[in-house]
Amino acid sequence: MNKLKIYTVAGIIFTLIVGTLFHFIYEWSGNNYIVGFISPVNESTWEHMKLIFFPMLFYSFYMNYKLKSQYSCVTSALLFSIILGTFLIPVIFYTYSGILGRNILFLDILTFIISVLIAFYAVYRLTLSCRLKNFETLPAVLLLLLSACFLVFTYNPPDIGIFRKP
Repeated sequence: MNKLKIYTVAGIIFTLIVGTLFHFIYEWSGNNYIVGFISPVNESTWEHMKLIFFPMLFYSFYMNYKLKSQYSCVTSALLFSIILGTFLIPVIFYTYSGILGRNILFLDILTFIISVLIAFYAVYRLTLSCRLKNFETLPAVLLLLLSACFLVFTYNPPDIGIFRKP
């Protein structure tokens, strides 16, 4: 197995485990204000987007550091894929719950797993194809903007559906 594949599989495992733990860490921390910035503080879809965003972001720093010299396109692939995986959570959730008319815990968990798998599949394919090499700036700006939104909206959410408990 090549190095990229190994780090991709490790990233999937890391993100699934850490993302799952992040679902509970805010409560385990005694509702610590700072912990709330990286883990869900409520059951809204927006807050659950953090389950993939922050674990994948943290792992991406490591993966990029380890692979950048051998795979010059890994940075752009990671930047894009974090955003992709994060936004797959509401897309899949609202699609299936809209069709069924309700949400189901098993499908919520499956939504997270599918989002992680697709995001890391995109990392792998985009790293090898280098399609996004010349477009690192836009996903980097979007990633920073999304990070800022998580910080601001964690404790000051707008009054729209994605910020409410389904």
